[in-house]
Amino acid sequence: MTDIDGSAHLPQELPAELADWPAWTLDDTQLGDLELIISGAFAPLTGFMGAADLAGVTAHGTLADGTPWPVPVRLSVPAQAVPLDADHLVLQDQEGSPLAVLAISEWIPDGETTTLAGPVTALRAPEHGPFRGLRRYPADVRAELRDGAAAAAPAGRVPGAVLAYVTRRPLHRRHIGQLRHHADLLNARLLLLPLVTGPAEVVTRPEALVRTVLAASRYLPASTLVVPVPLARRDAGPDADLRASAIVAAAYGATHLLAADDSGLHDGGRNGTLSLPDAPISVIREAEWAYDPIREVWRPLALIEPGAERGELTDDEVGALLDSGDPIPAWFTQEEIAAELRRARPPRRERGLVVFFTGLSGSGKSTIARGLAEALAERGDRTVSLLDGDHVRQLLSAGLTFSRSDRDRNIARIGYVAAEVARHGGIAICAPIAPYAAARAAAREMVTQTGDFMLVYVATPVEVCAARDRKGLYAKARAGLIDAFTGVSDPYEEPRDADLVLDTSAMKTADAVNAVLRLLITGGWLTEVPGQYEKGASAARVPSRPGPAVRRL
Repeated sequence: MTDIDGSAHLPQELPAELADWPAWTLDDTQLGDLELIISGAFAPLTGFMGAADLAGVTAHGTLADGTPWPVPVRLSVPAQAVPLDADHLVLQDQEGSPLAVLAISEWIPDGETTTLAGPVTALRAPEHGPFRGLRRYPADVRAELRDGAAAAAPAGRVPGAVLAYVTRRPLHRRHIGQLRHHADLLNARLLLLPLVTGPAEVVTRPEALVRTVLAASRYLPASTLVVPVPLARRDAGPDADLRASAIVAAAYGATHLLAADDSGLHDGGRNGTLSLPDAPISVIREAEWAYDPIREVWRPLALIEPGAERGELTDDEVGALLDSGDPIPAWFTQEEIAAELRRARPPRRERGLVVFFTGLSGSGKSTIARGLAEALAERGDRTVSLLDGDHVRQLLSAGLTFSRSDRDRNIARIGYVAAEVARHGGIAICAPIAPYAAARAAAREMVTQTGDFMLVYVATPVEVCAARDRKGLYAKARAGLIDAFTGVSDPYEEPRDADLVLDTSAMKTADAVNAVLRLLITGGWLTEVPGQYEKGASAARVPSRPGPAVRRL
């Protein structure tokens, strides 16, 4: 077995000019694309697309030479990130290790970003990503499948088919039954390709997805191969992701692809080959299956007595069971898979959480945050860390200014520390001003990879905040003595995605703290203590302009 670190595929020496070339640190999608290009999974691509290929993919679903291709594979960087006279760019991972060199053949400006195109030359194998030992070169997988099929085929018979399944979600009894069914029909070996770039469905983390797929593989033939693939999801049309999956599956040696649940192309009809003439392999439609409680088995709906069938749980229903800690029904999934789901997504009462307060200076967010931390300490059932805005500025973000870029950097640092607290099952309480929606969204995204995120907007009016200001900061800002002061000379972007909105001009601090505690209890992050946190209900009111999922008190 040769995994993706196979040195036989790579040069033995780094170019002497490497230190003189500019470098770019790839994000997760770019890292995945680079790995697919280098490994041959994106053949015939040998680099990042130029203008002609991008235009062809967008307009016709083909490269410039007419080769069918469903999705753009581009390298976009900030407009000023690479010197305009550069002809080579070192592509490095997030630890600064050089992975490849891009020979720049095109610059395609697009507002604040520039797309760089050209062939890439691998320098070393990627080292990022889960289950690195399972991530193999397509050529090596093809060779194993070919040799295995030849050895298993009877004399004089053509070796069998390979049925691939590409997925971002865990496999359950229905998937296992369908895979076994189609593999038997085709006399095929199974190839499971969990996608490990971007979030996974239900379990979020890619390593958790791979664990669930490995657990499911125990109920499939022993010859089943599991190969994680760093294929990112793209918004490139209704069939684009399925077609991209077909290209990658074919590169790994598949002759057939079973369309996954989220392909949008299973229509409840009979099994059959989908009409995708440009796909490099046959794509099979999933017929509608259901659970037959009489025979206690999953099978095609047409074979079940009408009205007796039981439909599959949705992702939201599975998520709700995991969040509450309730068992997942045995008719839906095997216990080994359920155990991996619980491991990846423990009940909310055991899961890490970040309570992120935002609001103007003087709004009361630090006071509420401190009161919440004290109340949780009194309970003693959760580990709590308080990241107050002023304290963070003195320690974690010492030296940063109040420019927009430094404000964003401050929130990113807070988000990183809070995410680490959540990763280990604790509750992090953050109370920065956080005036910009994009920075708050980035913090939310960072945290939700490891735990849960609750945004609390302390919407105290600026006039009340200024009246409370014992340091006279608002007066100095209005007099022009302080630059970039949020709410006076710098903007504050009101959250439209807050989970709770508080106005301390209309409620006491204790009632605001109790409102947050009630939300933590009703959401399942805390267990209810009878008689506690009853105060403050009279402060509830309907907001004049509610955002999505907003409760205002």
